[in-house]
Amino acid sequence: MGTAVLGGLLGLGLGAFGARMLITDRAPAIIGRSFRTVREAGCYHLLFGLALLIFVMGARLAGSRTAPGTALFALVLVGVAVSRFRPRGRRRDDE
Repeated sequence: MGTAVLGGLLGLGLGAFGARMLITDRAPAIIGRSFRTVREAGCYHLLFGLALLIFVMGARLAGSRTAPGTALFALVLVGVAVSRFRPRGRRRDDE
């Protein structure tokens, strides 16, 4: 299996996982503990999955400006995911 195929499959998996969390408003316990809300967890995984998928597809498309353009767009998506939806853990009420 090629690296591009594996990267594309991982991107699809992450994106689907994030979309499922957003649609069902439920997350696995370990994911739920890492993020403040299920929405943040879903958006984080969805954006990372889309970024990986776009990066891999852009690298495989023909054209001299396609790869750098899609790589830049993927980096913007990752930047939004990390700055807005990064894992922070839940706030404790007893503090």
